[in-house]
Amino acid sequence: MLLQRLYRITRCSRDLRRIIPCKNIHSTFKKESNVQAVGKLWVTSPFIIMGMWSVTKTKNEEETQVAGQVLIAKADVLFDQGDYKGVYDLLSKYEDSKDVEILWRLSRVIYKMSETANDVEARKLIYHGYDLVRVALGIQEDHFAVQKWMSVFLNSKSSLDGTKAHLKELYNIKKHMLRASELNPTDATTLYMLGYWCYEISNLAWYQRKIASALFTEPPTSSFEEALMYHKNAEEVDPNFYSHNLLMLGKTYLKLDRKEEAIKYLKKTVEYPAKNDDDQKAKQEAQKILSSISG
Repeated sequence: MLLQRLYRITRCSRDLRRIIPCKNIHSTFKKESNVQAVGKLWVTSPFIIMGMWSVTKTKNEEETQVAGQVLIAKADVLFDQGDYKGVYDLLSKYEDSKDVEILWRLSRVIYKMSETANDVEARKLIYHGYDLVRVALGIQEDHFAVQKWMSVFLNSKSSLDGTKAHLKELYNIKKHMLRASELNPTDATTLYMLGYWCYEISNLAWYQRKIASALFTEPPTSSFEEALMYHKNAEEVDPNFYSHNLLMLGKTYLKLDRKEEAIKYLKKTVEYPAKNDDDQKAKQEAQKILSSISG
């Protein structure tokens, strides 16, 4: 996979407000015959009936909105706890709802589940998640998380389709990342993704460049300077947010022959407090590079 670590973490801020469910309030009527009831309904002003319908409709819409907020809040809590199966079981019932907030969260958890699945199951999950986020994109183009996850799934899906397919999607992958960053300029993860894309494009092997030249009139281009810009911006937005951003700063500085700065960030990576296997891998790679350049 060309961009193996295009996306590893999710740091989406949320406003988890306290939600108090509304109790159903029923009016109390005196017992009366059906004839009396029909008679009263018949003589009631149509404007009053319309007003009653409007109140009922508004109340139902509010209850639906509150229920949706509770569902999303619960899904976010489960996701933060790492209960991906729980999130999937909760949201998958509503994948046909055309609700963008549900669709992108469902695609996100499907991606997380694919990371630990076997090859066959992972492929199914990636294609499923891609279909969901594509539906969400068709509903709301200007949604930051939808654009972000579109770039992630497009990268993963095209990688599964082979090197040529992946290279053909490079422009689109970056396009969705740039749109996500435009919609939310302070998301450090998107900036990291852009930096990684630029680094990998600048670091393409000769045979990959040859394939890209055959596929495009103008193959995708970038530079290590551009990669450095995005990784530095990510660090400025959210210092020490991700071990791999520190690692990529070190690696990019090395490519630019700025050894002193490279060592600084590689050491920061080694000293990073590991929270998971991903952090451990970053620390090990940084240590390996440090040993090679100081030996």
